[in-house]
Amino acid sequence: MTADHESTTSNGEPEPSDSLKTFGAVMKALREAAGLTQEEFAPRVRYSPAYIAKIEQGKRFPPENLPERATEALGPVAGKVLAAAARSLRRRAGLASWFQQWAGIEEEAITLYAYECRGVPGLLQPEEYIRAVFERQLPPLTELQIQRQVSARLERQRLLTERPNTAFNFIIEQSLLERQVGGTAVTAVVFDHLLDIGRCNNVEIQLMPLRQEDHTGIDGQMYLAESPGNEWFGYIEGHRSSALLTAPSEVSILLQRYGKLRSQALDCRATVSLLEQMRGAL
Repeated sequence: MTADHESTTSNGEPEPSDSLKTFGAVMKALREAAGLTQEEFAPRVRYSPAYIAKIEQGKRFPPENLPERATEALGPVAGKVLAAAARSLRRRAGLASWFQQWAGIEEEAITLYAYECRGVPGLLQPEEYIRAVFERQLPPLTELQIQRQVSARLERQRLLTERPNTAFNFIIEQSLLERQVGGTAVTAVVFDHLLDIGRCNNVEIQLMPLRQEDHTGIDGQMYLAESPGNEWFGYIEGHRSSALLTAPSEVSILLQRYGKLRSQALDCRATVSLLEQMRGAL
């Protein structure tokens, strides 16, 4: 489901830390000193203008290779300054800081894989389901907090339409839909939403059937993303914790497992058939 529910502002964006805002201000100053706009700077470091804007606003952790790329665009001195600023970042402990890093990778990904065994993936959740999930959070959330989380998650879902060249694949356990979080009415909306999103050319949705003797997902959910530079990253979550995996040896293990899961899950056509069957049985 991904934990974008930690530390968000009123407009749904992650709450910037002082160190992130400082890094962003430094990068903005160096960019402006070079006489470059965000639109001019972004292609030189091979990131989107929107992503650069969020880094400068302190809403995203800078990628590790950003100082190196900035050296090419802004010169060696600016590159060294950014590298020093990056080393001084004090990342907040816990899940929210890791998610901010993953969110940046997710926004730039050319391939995104998700396997969920806990709830419908966040990128696929209709508003009614999002609200049902956060209404059941413990400790309880206020109505204002719930609305902020709903807005934040809906904002993230723009990735599906704004990145038509990104290949999305989602594997969802059938049992999650059988559970009917939020009740029958909410579940009906979920079925309709999944069927609708699944018609997009860049989105594949596969259900993992209730019975699968060779199931490879016993270790839990996983997310994988391929960057424009063809680097792969992994992301996993637990209760109040999460981790971004960057070591090729670790990411390779997740890729192997995900590949096996894709072969064990129903294909897209069989998934549509089962979703329609389950929708009709409500």
